[in-house]
Amino acid sequence: MRGSVSDAAGPFLEGVSPITGRLVAWQEAALADPAMLSALLDEHGSPVNLIDPDPLPAHAEELVGAAAGLGVELRVFFARKANKSIAVAETALAAGRGVDVSSERELTQLLDRGADPARLILTAAIKPPRLLELALERGVVVSIDNHDELDAVHRLAGGRRAAVALRLSAPVGLAPSRFGFTGVEAAALVDDPAVWSDLTLVGVHFHLHGYAAADRAVALDAALDLVEHARARGLSPAFVDIGGGIPMTYVDDPGPWDEFWRAHTAALLGQGPSVTWADHALGRVVAGDEVTGAPAVYPLWQQPIRGDWLRELLRSPSQAGGTVAERTTRLGVRLQAEPGRALLDGCGLTVARVAFRKRSADGDWLIGLEMNRTQCRSAALDFLLDPVLIPTGSSRSAPGEGFLVGAYCIEAELLTWRRLRFPHGVAVGDLVVFVNTAGYQMHILESASHQIPLARNLVPGADGWELDPIDLV
Repeated sequence: MRGSVSDAAGPFLEGVSPITGRLVAWQEAALADPAMLSALLDEHGSPVNLIDPDPLPAHAEELVGAAAGLGVELRVFFARKANKSIAVAETALAAGRGVDVSSERELTQLLDRGADPARLILTAAIKPPRLLELALERGVVVSIDNHDELDAVHRLAGGRRAAVALRLSAPVGLAPSRFGFTGVEAAALVDDPAVWSDLTLVGVHFHLHGYAAADRAVALDAALDLVEHARARGLSPAFVDIGGGIPMTYVDDPGPWDEFWRAHTAALLGQGPSVTWADHALGRVVAGDEVTGAPAVYPLWQQPIRGDWLRELLRSPSQAGGTVAERTTRLGVRLQAEPGRALLDGCGLTVARVAFRKRSADGDWLIGLEMNRTQCRSAALDFLLDPVLIPTGSSRSAPGEGFLVGAYCIEAELLTWRRLRFPHGVAVGDLVVFVNTAGYQMHILESASHQIPLARNLVPGADGWELDPIDLV
């Protein structure tokens, strides 16, 4: 073990092919206060999620402004599934935006705190009767995904006129989607007067996998086709909801991102040192002397993002002539969107404490953290940003390379698949911070397996960081 490294220069942790994440001012201030972070872990356990919703309104306004510049009205609904914090949802509402909810608890928590039902939309993939009944009772728009769901709404309407949107699946020519009606099915529903005996069609909704603006332009055009078809049948849909998938970027420079994939390719082909655990392919496929396939991770660098991406979408050509923005305006249709990650850029940090260090049989350091892999993981295979190590412990290990491992009794319990470098060693009690984690990384897959408590969620309060209301309900 080594002694103090108070005079050490450079990062205490970095990937062997580094990818340093962008930080905003509050995150930099938190990382510069290890005593405060340690005190929060002492009080609330490890890990803790720090969530500051302050950047969200500006991100939403960027999207609204981009649409307005092309003559299109856009209403932004924060996708609450991206982060369960009540403070985040209430920040969106206070900024004049809406919230997209995906479960009974997501909906009830906001209604109980006085949210305007007109600013909510229910898009849950599964909508049990009790959830539908609540939405109908309170006048929340329901996005209808399938025939059985439509039948359930009819049964539960009970003489009330229910406000619904029809959810469209991906148009022919795009990657198939599990969600929504085909265009033919949706047109048939519009044509059937019995469907609308106790329902009001207020909009058309779709959500595509991936982030391509061109694909969404095609889907938007198809949705506008359905709007025109419905209006010809005497119905009055007012909006098209383009769902989420609005891209963002976690780094300001594409160089490290591109270099990581060059190093990863070389490692998989045996032409360079390993950059992942057991040369994990991250969704790519080695075929002879080539590496093929797209990585199954979120792209930390991509362009365009947010407002520029939306402008590209709206300037795309419409099959009806002109651009999709011009067609949308001509029809008097407003757009809605349900971004999650793109609104949460700069809103989160996840902080954990080092529990142990040990050598593997091949000499790599295994650094055990007081957390599990579900506490910083989305549906992607990995979150590839370099964590930040803050030295707070004493008696440091020797420098070296290795991996971060977690609390589950599973052989491959890796907190990230990336091989990391520890230039100044690691001490028990050090802090490891995963940066920019508010969008999907904190909550979408979190689990209390092994009876390990879920991470506490802290938000700024009058006297410092305090529990988010989600941890008080």
